Amino acid sequence: MIKVLLADDEAMVRAGVRAILATAPDIEVVAEAGDGREALELARAHRPDVALLDIRMPGLDGLGAAAEIRRAVPQTAVVMLTTFSEDEYITGALDGGASGFLLKSGDPYELMAAVRAVHGGASYLSPKVAHRVIQQMSGGRLSRQTAARERLAQLTPRERDVLALVGAGLSNAEIGERLFLVEGTVKAYVSAVLGRLELRNRVQAAVLAYEAGLVPEE
Repeated sequence: MIKVLLADDEAMVRAGVRAILATAPDIEVVAEAGDGREALELARAHRPDVALLDIRMPGLDGLGAAAEIRRAVPQTAVVMLTTFSEDEYITGALDGGASGFLLKSGDPYELMAAVRAVHGGASYLSPKVAHRVIQQMSGGRLSRQTAARERLAQLTPRERDVLALVGAGLSNAEIGERLFLVEGTVKAYVSAVLGRLELRNRVQAAVLAYEAGLVPEE
């Protein structure tokens, strides 16, 4: 059972997310918080597998809570919930250690997919959110794409294949199935890609994959 902590300052949003997750037999909401500070305390108490955090909350916001939770409970994966009006905050969560980004107005099944993906060690970047992240990270799409492709020139063809599947949100096990590799080999490839490209985590790798055109946008 995947244990989830849900944090949002709007009770109706929490109720909606909780109702969606309740339909999944393998996911359980173990705690709810109305702000980032409470989310941090509940994360320490319940040690959830996944924390779903709204970006804008009173007191300690989602960005601050993400960073604090990752430091206090490193085994907890963090997924940020956002709206298009808040996309300027998304890139800031990358440094906070978030593993996924979702739109509140997105498909309910995407919410469950994201929880399962980050719990399995993968990243999850909604295609629409990825597009906005890329826009926020650069004023010029073409120049950003060119720079990303130049960075990827140092990768081997197999490493590029692995990066593309990381960008698509696949776990190491799923990548292994696609490329006919054992999971340990995939893990080594992912580590090599992150190190060579000087990336902190799989979400940054996913963004770079989108920028370079390895993952089609929706």
